[in-house]
Amino acid sequence: MALFYYDIRMMENTDSKNKLSEVAKLFLKLGVFAFGGPAAHIAMMEDEVVKKKKWMSHEHFLDLVGITNLIPGPNSSEMAMHCGQERAGWKGLIVAGMCFIVPAVLITLIIAWLYQSYGQLPEVAPFIFGIKPSVIAIVVSALISLGKKALKTIELGILGIITFVACLFGVNEIVALFGCGAMGVMLYFLKKMKPSANVFIPIATIYALPLSLDNYKIFWIFLKIGSLLYGSGYVLFAFLDAELVAKGFIGRQVIIDSIAVGQFTPGPILSTATFVGWQLNGLWGAIVATIGIFLPSFVLVYFLNPIIPKLRKSKAMSAFLNAVNVASVAIILVVCVEMGKETITDWRSILIALISFIVIFLLKKLNSAFIVLGGSIAGYLLLLI
Repeated sequence: MALFYYDIRMMENTDSKNKLSEVAKLFLKLGVFAFGGPAAHIAMMEDEVVKKKKWMSHEHFLDLVGITNLIPGPNSSEMAMHCGQERAGWKGLIVAGMCFIVPAVLITLIIAWLYQSYGQLPEVAPFIFGIKPSVIAIVVSALISLGKKALKTIELGILGIITFVACLFGVNEIVALFGCGAMGVMLYFLKKMKPSANVFIPIATIYALPLSLDNYKIFWIFLKIGSLLYGSGYVLFAFLDAELVAKGFIGRQVIIDSIAVGQFTPGPILSTATFVGWQLNGLWGAIVATIGIFLPSFVLVYFLNPIIPKLRKSKAMSAFLNAVNVASVAIILVVCVEMGKETITDWRSILIALISFIVIFLLKKLNSAFIVLGGSIAGYLLLLI
């Protein structure tokens, strides 16, 4: 009997290690090849964890996207953590988050050192030119897939259109998400007139370690940003400008260059914290800035992930999540439109986007990393013409 239980434990341990290995391989790959910002990263994750590996349903993935949009921090990094936790528990959360974040941080460390030594960024424009239209093709393909699952009713479709138009006219993303969710709940009550909702609010208190005075200040600044940041890298720019430039800690050009680094390196754009931290206090400044800005996300996802299925069981909260999911798809569409206006500017970018889109639908099992790599090479070659 003892041998039987021992065999079961050994099988469980082996299964757990295999799942962690799967999580590590997937998110390390995404951390190296995931260019294009949160919308593109989430599109790549949806392709991998829902379509190919089937770790979860489209509906649950959409729930995670919706909830992630409602909390502060880097959306794509938090989605990586959610996916890791779904697959391999709290260890999977940590492994997925670290594997997705670390490649960008290491690349940014090297660029930060070169920048401090030589005072300028490396020339990467020819390679980035082709990445952007291929990323748009990836996002569009994900939108089609997610949109089919999110648009469950005509009412939800109308809410999605309202959210899309509102965001196009400059309404804040968080306001649009909560507003759409509230309208979803109102529609539910109007139909059922039987209110029943359970609200779960995860509260995380984070304590800083006793570091040296300079590093403590850097850590605290980026911890505050990581705990409060909503939106894109441009919102991060506003935080950095207020916390660092306005107080005379660093020049505005350095902040502008840091955002550029986040745009042309793979993985989460918040790796710009690594760049800024290095300029403030060298290697240790980079390390504490990176830990500070990403730490709140690990804590929030750890406490929030187990609550999501409970929220889905409540009919009123389910209506809220359905509306938020439609709003999330609408917001991704807005991002796609804005990216398109900036990126699809000539026949070369149009050609790369069309070819990428066709390849995605003809070769459904092809890894999206190859689409990005192919777009980069195509862009470089087309610019030689």
